[in-house]
Amino acid sequence: MLKKSILIENKCKVTSKNLQLQISTNEREASIPIEDIGFVVIDNPEVYISITTLNLLVENNTALIICNNSHLPNGMFLNLNSHHIQQELFKNQINASVPLKKQLWQQTIVEKITNQGILLKKVTQSNNNLEFIASKVLSGDTSNMEGVAANFYWKSFFENDFKRERFGNYPNNFLNYGYAILRAATARALSGSGLLNTLGIHHKSKYNAFALADDIMEPFRPIVDEAVYNIMQHYDDQELNTEIKSVLLEILTRTVYFKDEKSPLMVALQKTASSLQQCYSGTRKKIKYPKLWN
Repeated sequence: MLKKSILIENKCKVTSKNLQLQISTNEREASIPIEDIGFVVIDNPEVYISITTLNLLVENNTALIICNNSHLPNGMFLNLNSHHIQQELFKNQINASVPLKKQLWQQTIVEKITNQGILLKKVTQSNNNLEFIASKVLSGDTSNMEGVAANFYWKSFFENDFKRERFGNYPNNFLNYGYAILRAATARALSGSGLLNTLGIHHKSKYNAFALADDIMEPFRPIVDEAVYNIMQHYDDQELNTEIKSVLLEILTRTVYFKDEKSPLMVALQKTASSLQQCYSGTRKKIKYPKLWN
């Protein structure tokens, strides 16, 4: 079943009763079954949420995301006991060999650059050399084809002199929001598959609690890029507002394609995470990434 994404932007009280999430303001009250919710995004400093409700959401493997004063996702609550053989899976992940991790990273970057090339061709209506660059990715991407591809991709993607920077000018703010939502969805899927988000394949910063999510989300980033490009064609606003945030949240239900089926992104991420878990346990050789376009 496809889970709902809930965006809470107004001052309110969030409680629970009979396994229902109850959102109460001075004007009205809404009630949603907790089992139907995949993500809750809280973007108001005056939201009260009870500890009982937090526990119920976490037990249901709901990702609860809180935003900072700039309205960007800043933190997340996840279930720490989401798999029945968690310790065994952690051991497999911790003991993964360097050659295996290098191969997994190579696969991931090939998928990312390939997807960037497909989207860039859709946007510019002209061919590019990203497929060729993807074919040159070595084990562990030791020659940094990811960086070469990114340099070309961002120079070509937007018409103005755009620079992809975390704290850069518009539309970086839209990209940041979309990537943060994608990161949360990836972390939720990995946690649900019994994997340790802190232990990445390639990302290794000791300050990063979601290094593995940052790795696995890479091939999916063009979904956000496409959504932001489309928003720029239809909205004049350069600041995040409710409507634009809602459009970016819709990436979670966007259709992607496996060989024999199509799937909403949040479900596809679970399949990708499960395949990674199997790679760590030695029953698979490749991560199962979907095609982003049919």
